[in-house]
Parts: sequence; C-alpha cells; structure tokens
Amino acid sequence: MSQEPQTPKTEKGPLSGVTVIDLTRVLAGPYCTMVLADLGARVIKVEIPEKGDDARHIGPFMKAAAGPTKSAYFMSINRGKESLALDLKKEEDCALFGELLAMADVLVENYRPGTMEKLGLGWESLHERFPRLIYASASGFGQTGPYREKPAYDMVVQGMGGIMSLTGHPGGPPTRVGTSIGDIGAGLFTAVGIVSALYDRASSGEGRRVDVSMLDCQVAMLENGIARYFATGDVPGPLGARHPSITPFQAFKAKDGHLTIAAGNDTLFARLTKVIGAPHLADDERFTSNQDRCEHVEDLAAAIETCLEKKPVEEWLGLLGEAGIPSGPINNVEQVLHDPQVLSRNMVIETEDPDIGTVRMAGNPVKLSGFGDPASRKAAPELDSGRDALLAELDRRRKAAE
Repeated sequence: MSQEPQTPKTEKGPLSGVTVIDLTRVLAGPYCTMVLADLGARVIKVEIPEKGDDARHIGPFMKAAAGPTKSAYFMSINRGKESLALDLKKEEDCALFGELLAMADVLVENYRPGTMEKLGLGWESLHERFPRLIYASASGFGQTGPYREKPAYDMVVQGMGGIMSLTGHPGGPPTRVGTSIGDIGAGLFTAVGIVSALYDRASSGEGRRVDVSMLDCQVAMLENGIARYFATGDVPGPLGARHPSITPFQAFKAKDGHLTIAAGNDTLFARLTKVIGAPHLADDERFTSNQDRCEHVEDLAAAIETCLEKKPVEEWLGLLGEAGIPSGPINNVEQVLHDPQVLSRNMVIETEDPDIGTVRMAGNPVKLSGFGDPASRKAAPELDSGRDALLAELDRRRKAAE
C-alpha cells in the first residue's frame, strides 16, 4: 500500500501572521474567529468590561475543584484567543481600539447593522482610516434589505430560512436542527469571506467589506430543496431520515436498532439486495431505476426492513461493509466521541484551563499538509487577561513610531 509523502510540519498555521480583532459574541462571530485561530491567526477578543461575551454566562457549566464555575460553551468556541475589555463608548477605550485596528488585518463584528456606525466605527469611516483592514460583519439579515435592523438568533433564521420546514417527520411539529446551524453556517461562510478578502488584498492592496447574513446562509444550505422547487413547482416538506431524490438512502430498522444505508446507484442497490437475501427486489419493476424506487419508496423501505429485522445492527454493518455498500450506525454524542475514526483524525482535542484543568472539545476538521494539527490547543482566555501584554505591545509600537 502506497503512503502519502511525508513533509515537514510546522506548528504555525497557514494564517500565521494574520491579526484578527474579534468584536463578536455568543456563537456566529466567535465560531468564525475560532476557525481562524485554529488556522494560525492571532485573535484578540474585545469584550464588554466586567460582563464579557454573553456566552460566558450560557451553560453547560464546569465547576473547578476549588475555584470558579465556567461555561464549557464559551470555552469550546473561544480557545486560543486573547481577551481585552474595552468600553467603546469611552473616548480613551475607543482610542485604544483604534490602535489595535492599526496593527490588525481583520476586524470581525456581529452587531446589529447600524450599531458600529453609532460608535463611529462603521465600514466607511474605518476603511478611510485603515484602507488595508478587512471588515467582516456577520448579522441576522445582512447590511441591506428591509430586515437589516431586525434582531435574530439561530432559531429565528432556522424558521425563516426554510431549514425547519424540511426537518422532522411528515405531519410532525416544526423541528429545529439539533445543532445551531444558523449560527455555525454564518460563522463558516464569514471565515470563507475573510480568507477570500485576504487573498484579494495580496494583489489589490485593499481591504474589503465582508457582509454575511445568517438568513442568506440558511437559503444557501437549502440545496436540494431549492432545486426541487424550481424543477417541479412543488414545495418540499419534511421526509424524516430519507433523501428526497435517491432511494434507498435513509435510516432503516434492524433487529436491535437503526442503521443508515445509502445505496446511491443501481449497482449498489443490486448488491444490497443480495446482501440482505432479497435479490428479487432488483428485478421488481417498481424498483428497476432510482426514479422507480423514489416513486415506491415506502414499499421498498418496508421490504428492506423485513429482511433487516432478522439480524442486529452490528452484524448487518459487517456484511454491508464487506460488500462495499455505504452504511453506518446512528451514534449518539458519546459514541461519536469514542469512535476510533474520529479519534484518529484528532477531532477530540484538549485545552488546559487554569481553573478547570483539562477541557476536551471538538478539533479542527481542516487538515493541511505541511502544517501541524496539535492535539492540545491554548485555552479560552479569562476576561481582560491580555490587557497588560497588549498595552505593553501598543506602547512599544507608539515609541517605535516616534
């Protein structure tokens, strides 16, 4: 078996040398800046004095043996950052903020549109002062449009963006996707926009405005739902655990639980029928083509489950795996975090919090040749813990400029 060539790796990430001023809170913005930090950027988190990021007060919480209670939620999305508390309504703190921007490459904010302008920190004024600064805004509805000033949370955009209308089972109540896909989607798209703007700046020399709307991101992620609507005129609805246009491609019940099977073409389907002991299904005129199978999805699912109910999930997964049929268990969170593939990919990493000790969390899914993927990352910062070092750094910069 051939192996990938081994190349020397550096612990510095590909964004090493990029400084990000993080004026965000809760999830969408902090998730974006965490991605940038994991990729090597220096992230300076500017927080409200005394209170800090709202996420510091959102559970679940972890209690130190002899010390404070801290938010695991906050720690999991703010690792590797520095913290400086500033009141941007105060002239002195606003001046310090300006000095931070002078040494930065990127500003990320997720305030409601208009808020930064009221502080004198809008895109136009900052672009004039710092023409190379990339200014990224992640908001509920974006910087333009009739909803621009409306507040939004993940639940709101999941409902407005159509995701909830496709989630759950037919006839069931509206169902939220189990993770905050509204916030996380916006965070990821904002990170893509920032990296794109950095690439553009290398040739243009100019900073760009990155404007990302949580609602826009939900629309972008509707993918097959939009294609189906424009192709057929039908309004898609929830389908439970099956694909709308590929069959069999869903969760099935076996003897002791459920598993997923994705036989995405005729060859895989024929192979599946043999594995489950029902080769006649491949010759059934109702199931000859994928289109036929989609039109008779309930009949096919019932026939497959009649076979699967004879054996437990683990046995079926072994047989399906040997036959090369895409399939898998339906894991809970605990099972995911102990899965050997997940662990081998360094997707469970550790940070060392000064009070809590070891805190485990999800790793970085972006693996790049030539760059390390450390299993241990710097912990999330204490509120304002970077003040002394940052003020000293700014002082040195002032003296060097004199």
